[in-house]
Amino acid sequence: MIALTIQAVGLSGIAAVLLIVIFVGREALPILRGDGEAGFDTLFLPQPLRPGKPPGFMWQPVGEVPKLSMIPLLLGTLKVTLVAMVVAVPVALAAALFTSEFAPRRLRELLKPVIELLASIPSVVLGFFALMTLAGWAQSTFGLPSRLSALVAGLAMAIAIVPVVFTVAEDALTAVPRSYREASLALGATPWETAWRVVLPAAAPGVFAACVLGFGRAIGETMIVLMASGNAAIVSLSLSDSTRTMSATIAAEMGEVVFGGTHWSVLFFIGLQLFALTLALNWVAGAFVRRTLRRLGGTA
Repeated sequence: MIALTIQAVGLSGIAAVLLIVIFVGREALPILRGDGEAGFDTLFLPQPLRPGKPPGFMWQPVGEVPKLSMIPLLLGTLKVTLVAMVVAVPVALAAALFTSEFAPRRLRELLKPVIELLASIPSVVLGFFALMTLAGWAQSTFGLPSRLSALVAGLAMAIAIVPVVFTVAEDALTAVPRSYREASLALGATPWETAWRVVLPAAAPGVFAACVLGFGRAIGETMIVLMASGNAAIVSLSLSDSTRTMSATIAAEMGEVVFGGTHWSVLFFIGLQLFALTLALNWVAGAFVRRTLRRLGGTA
């Protein structure tokens, strides 16, 4: 009976994911088929912006001639995610390594729940913190021309990612057999060398999985970037400029879009892209974990 219940729960989860994909794919079907005003060339290739001006990329879905380029949104998503990962991953891994290898038992019991408590903070609270406090601090510290920017949104998102990466990485480091540490110390390695060159490589699959979970959280985050990025869909590689992400675009425009129109289909196409990015990342992560396990087991 218990086995049947577990199987039913698992199948229901798979069915829910498939239904979501089918629904989103059905609404984005006009874009995939190239029907209507938007197609692959409209979304990803340069388009005429103004008479006498060279072609470019612009997200301006409302107007006499809608401009629906995905490039500003993709670039904004990558910029914010890159900042968040660069800041959050080293901090989270350093905290996980210290907690699992060097912290005394009582300090470990205090640090882990405190860091994991960050995951319970709602995204809207972090976004409000970034809007009211972090934006002003970053502008005065780094001399940013804009108060809200990709850098501010990435820093705020890093706060949300740290507990996700920390929890999974710390569990992976703790799961490394104690014999690995004892053998390294017996060969004359210091505790730091043991942690860095033995324990961390042995926990590489779990650590990489933690980074993948953090990346997935960053690329799909909505409220933080909606409040802290400035929501300017511009093509710029500078982290100090305002930007706009794909998830924030869906959240900001879905409530006012014309049902069944081209803009409606493009927003669902953006959702389909986010799902495809997450699926591809999970596939790459799975392949890396399997390869690492084979190498550690001596079967590569």
